Amino acid sequence: MQEQPQSDSFDFDSWATLAQTDQSAFELKRKRILEAVIAEAPARNQTQLRRMQWKLDRIREIAPTPLAACVRMQELMWESVLGDNGLLDRLQQSPTSSPPPANSAEILEFRR
Repeated sequence: MQEQPQSDSFDFDSWATLAQTDQSAFELKRKRILEAVIAEAPARNQTQLRRMQWKLDRIREIAPTPLAACVRMQELMWESVLGDNGLLDRLQQSPTSSPPPANSAEILEFRR
């Protein structure tokens, strides 16, 4: 059974209580909701979303505290906005320009 994400019915207090009283039930519910959200995304984005979620889960696992995990995730978000070829760079490009090629190569002609 797949749980449907409903952003208008998010109840922070019930999630916090569940996390404090039954961590395994909290994790199971969290994973089900995340998978449902990813499954609703366009198919072309799902692999990238799963990779991002995997990365976020690893950050949560290795962080010494939940706050440290939150800070690292925030840093990751800002890198994706302000970093090289991030959101800001892409928004500043003209619609007709394409990003410069990452690599260039000389094309060699071979004799037959």
